[in-house]
Amino acid sequence: MEQQLAHHTINGCPVNVGDLMASGTISGPDPHEFGSMLELTWKGTKPLKLNNGEERKFLQDGDTIIIKGFAEKNGIRVGFGTCEATILPAKTLTF
Repeated sequence: MEQQLAHHTINGCPVNVGDLMASGTISGPDPHEFGSMLELTWKGTKPLKLNNGEERKFLQDGDTIIIKGFAEKNGIRVGFGTCEATILPAKTLTF
């Protein structure tokens, strides 16, 4: 994780307190086990239908993402609760 943080920041990526970072997508071999929009939409070739009838190939500005996670073994469950964020438009740089 230290190397990932260094890689992001050395290239100018702003990292703030509370940012959630991950080392990759944990997915299974079957479609119901896919873990990213890229996998779920087959690289954007198969859009997902949302409950409101809209379709998405990729995440868009204004979309809210909710992640919940836990691991369980031998009756012991550990998780990180709910992580929720809304995608904001990219900042426009002016020189």
